[in-house]
Amino acid sequence: MPNPSGQIGASSSLIGRLLLLRRRPASSLAPAAAAAAARCFTTTEGHRPTMVHKRSLDILHDPWFNKGTAFSMTERDRLDLRGLLPPNVMSSEQQIERFMADLKRLEEQARDGPWDPNALAKWRILNRLHDRNETMYYKVLIANIKEYAPIVYTPTVGLVCQNYGGLFRRPRGMYFSAADRGEMMSMVYNWPAEQVDMIVVTDGSRILGLGDLGVQGIGIAIGKLDLYVAAAGINPQRVLPVMIDVGTNNEKLLEDPMYLGLQQHRLDGDEYIAVIDEFMEAVFTRWPNVVVQFEDFQSKWAFKLLQRYRCSYRMFNDDVQGTAGVAIAGLLGAVRAQGKPMIDFPKMKIVVAGAGSAGIGVLNAARKTMARMLGNTETAFGSASSQFWVVDAKGLITEEREDIDPEARPFARKVKEVNRQGLREGASLVEVVREVKPDVLLGLSAVGGLFSKEVLEAMKGSTSTRPAVFAMSNPTKNAECTPEEAFSIIGENVIFASGSPFKDVDLGNGHIGHCNQGNNMYLFPGIGLGTLLSGSRIVSDGMLQAAAECLAAYMTEEEVLRGVIYPSISSIRDITKEVATAVLQEAIEEDLVEGYRDMDARELQKLSREEIAEFVQNNMWSPDYPCLVFKDN
Repeated sequence: MPNPSGQIGASSSLIGRLLLLRRRPASSLAPAAAAAAARCFTTTEGHRPTMVHKRSLDILHDPWFNKGTAFSMTERDRLDLRGLLPPNVMSSEQQIERFMADLKRLEEQARDGPWDPNALAKWRILNRLHDRNETMYYKVLIANIKEYAPIVYTPTVGLVCQNYGGLFRRPRGMYFSAADRGEMMSMVYNWPAEQVDMIVVTDGSRILGLGDLGVQGIGIAIGKLDLYVAAAGINPQRVLPVMIDVGTNNEKLLEDPMYLGLQQHRLDGDEYIAVIDEFMEAVFTRWPNVVVQFEDFQSKWAFKLLQRYRCSYRMFNDDVQGTAGVAIAGLLGAVRAQGKPMIDFPKMKIVVAGAGSAGIGVLNAARKTMARMLGNTETAFGSASSQFWVVDAKGLITEEREDIDPEARPFARKVKEVNRQGLREGASLVEVVREVKPDVLLGLSAVGGLFSKEVLEAMKGSTSTRPAVFAMSNPTKNAECTPEEAFSIIGENVIFASGSPFKDVDLGNGHIGHCNQGNNMYLFPGIGLGTLLSGSRIVSDGMLQAAAECLAAYMTEEEVLRGVIYPSISSIRDITKEVATAVLQEAIEEDLVEGYRDMDARELQKLSREEIAEFVQNNMWSPDYPCLVFKDN
């Protein structure tokens, strides 16, 4: 396998990539290139007649093909639908207007707050639309992504998972359980799609910051794939949410007679690995080109499974690698917001609260980025490691810690060094912040309110002119602090980011405290799409780094100087296209590409950056009603 380490060459340097202007005009293609583009770039999804093998009520009950009142009279005759629908043929725009009117009536009565019960009611209404008409569902979601992403994804998806047993109406996705051992190779053929491009899989062991939700964790896989469709244009007929049910250690669920999953404690050790191994072998046997995203596995398994599979399967772990990429983009944005050159990133002092899979993932990625800027030597890695102070539930991690997590060991502080700083093993977060005076306070702890008034007061002593506070834990109630708390205590110069959405803060005198949502949705759709289109057998470190650097460079200088370090969710489709382009371009530079459909590896390698972007754009599915033609079996 070529370049399994995924290291980035000199041609992909951080500084060079960040100098690429994302808003530069695309150059016009030469006639030969244009002809090649017309031949190879054009996607077929939704833009040609679709052969169906059902008619009448069967079509109306199939969400993939149902158009409801938008079926033309010709199609109604062709598909035996005349008389089964009201006579007035409506456009898709009229259908959406009617649906939105119903949804707006609910919203007018909704109370403020992300955990308002009406958010769950909105989810139900959108889910019912999804059940009957997928095309219209994605039209609504794409057109209103900023408004409805928090409903189909974080924070509402956490509430959905907690209540999934009562919300379950229609199967969506697949369930592989410990009881299915030995049967998974045949089970994958129960899924009707001959081609699957993207799988999001979870074992439900660590859903957001809510803990072990068992089989109910399927909700997070469904929500993530909704964003793959809306943001990355993955064909909804080629996505598959998967729940691997190996039991649950949630005693409340084990005692609940209405719980839908296996009522047994979680498998562990070799038994657990054997189940995941069998699943991976099965899905890649049937769909060898699929991309698998691991989601919300507890830290105990997240790193082990990532290391086990990443060099042999096309997979990545969003909590470890996606979160890291988004955080790196934010950290680089914070450097830019301070008006400093990018090369100053290795000088930043960063206190990290949380040493789980997300926290360690961010630490490893940030250290790699710093070390690469410093020359990628052993000395550079050592120097980069010294820029982090990691605090977990037991306090500051030092080499004195007993039974230290092997993943956290490289970031344990030397005892003599912390003693000189007036610190010690297990020092509290407020003590660490007060003594270190960090440029960045990064929260990935899943402990709501961890950044207390005392901690934020200590951040006022930061040596940075624009200190950054990243309260990245999801869902909203687990955010380490709110933007109001950060701006009111530290001051208006603070750079604030969170994992879940918050409103900007009015600071008075016409000043706005920008709340940046540093959510994984900025990266994972583009990573998945770019990997799929490249045909690469692995998701390399270089491809992930390219995604993070692309996001960091997306904002203009004017925006970052105003404290805006992440783009608006409303731009997610364009962001995803840019990220996928960067991922694909990096795969080409690393000689990892193997081609996609009619575009083989040699043709991909000849494309300019503008042509790569066009190739990505034209392979993004759009929710348009296809012309349906009945074909008898």
